[in-house]
Amino acid sequence: MAEVKKYIGVDLGADSGRAMLGSVSDKKLTLEEIHRFNNGPVEENGSLHWDFDRLLSEIKTGISAAVKAAGTQVGGIGVDSWGVDFGLLDADGKLVENPYHYRDSRTNGMMEKAFELMSKREIYENTGLQFMQLNSVYQLLAMRLSNSVSLAKAKNLLFMANLFSYYLCGKVFVEYTLASTSQFMDMKTGQWSKEVLDRLSLPIDIMPKIVQPGTVVGQLTAKVGEEIGCGPIAVVAIGSHDTASAVAAIPAAEDSSWAFLSSGTWSVMGAEVPEAIVNDKTFEYEFTNEGGVENTIRLLRNIMGLWLMQECKRQWQREGIELSYPEMSAMAEKAAPFAGYIDADNSSFLAPGDMPKRINEHLAKTGQKTTDDKGQLIRIILEGLAFKYRYVMEALEDITGKDIEVLHIVGGGIQNELLCQFAANATGKKVITGPIEATASGNILMQAKATGQIKTLAELREIVRNSFELKEYQPQETSLWEKEYKKIQRKK
Repeated sequence: MAEVKKYIGVDLGADSGRAMLGSVSDKKLTLEEIHRFNNGPVEENGSLHWDFDRLLSEIKTGISAAVKAAGTQVGGIGVDSWGVDFGLLDADGKLVENPYHYRDSRTNGMMEKAFELMSKREIYENTGLQFMQLNSVYQLLAMRLSNSVSLAKAKNLLFMANLFSYYLCGKVFVEYTLASTSQFMDMKTGQWSKEVLDRLSLPIDIMPKIVQPGTVVGQLTAKVGEEIGCGPIAVVAIGSHDTASAVAAIPAAEDSSWAFLSSGTWSVMGAEVPEAIVNDKTFEYEFTNEGGVENTIRLLRNIMGLWLMQECKRQWQREGIELSYPEMSAMAEKAAPFAGYIDADNSSFLAPGDMPKRINEHLAKTGQKTTDDKGQLIRIILEGLAFKYRYVMEALEDITGKDIEVLHIVGGGIQNELLCQFAANATGKKVITGPIEATASGNILMQAKATGQIKTLAELREIVRNSFELKEYQPQETSLWEKEYKKIQRKK
């Protein structure tokens, strides 16, 4: 019987975090959720931050429980998180302040400030990254322009997953896939872009060494081990950006032509390519080149995602109306098709708040009918997302010059089966969904690869195919979706 090894994956999302225990054999992965906790921004002095101390405490609680549940020696611990956000350490290795949340308003207008110092095209040529005001470069620029005391104290900048890893093992490092979300890294070289940092007068000396995914960076410190009740355990820099871990676990066969969609609060859609593509087409389509595992690049677009639906749910809760996500989807399925169209990436939808009101304001502003029908509103959101997927799919095929046969959708969003079917209808592609736990799977399996248990990325993906039930969606009503899509394109 093949040896089974166990690993702990800490997966931090913008709404929740969890500690997962993974058991890996040569053919299969099993996952067990050990500890889950809520996450979200906290307000401090009028700004949105992350509650670092609470999150670190929850992570330690989860690791402690996972070690006890393992019943054997744990082979490693890996931490993944969302991208762009970072914490600053002072000369004593202490966190200067709670890290800012990417939806904080301090980045308003920062892209325009950056373009006064370095043109948009020059920044893109140096970084190959999609322009979003939440990118790390604009967060850091906002700190510099406000003469931030915290930035003046900074010795090291660490992205979120790497910051938590530092507090576990005491090693200062930045992992490649997380660094690639910053827009001050040169994706052609995989190193910090001195050109961008110099032109924007941002400090390059606080940028730590970049390590590749699959690197064992250290061991739990004795202090942390004593605190959580365990001995030394390897801390691994997996694909520390949650989407990098999710894409690592795409159950695609090597000989297939596929695109990926990581579906959750954000929709992240793209293709895996061997090297960064930075040219006129990727600039015009606003595509980003982010680091992947095993010397790959994730050529992709970030799309607002189920955030719109989540914010509607929260607003209705504030109004005393409790609706589950399945109830909301069922209401949407019964609603009239194509009653309105929204671009999910409209900047008015970025910040937290009354999303139903904002969507109706957008509908009114664009000469469309507003609606008080909750199911209709959700259907408009889901159809808008599906049409965005169609646009990104066509752009991917144009950029790469290849026809895409299959769209693999992973992540918690695959539980919204109506959106998965809409994605197939809008793109005209076969959709395969699963696993839900793609990020945790990629996290765990990259640890197994780092320790030599798994040899190749193809072998890793074969284990995913062997381990999870996948679902297939075939395109339906394609002529109706095609007609509506062309109508939308004519109006743009």
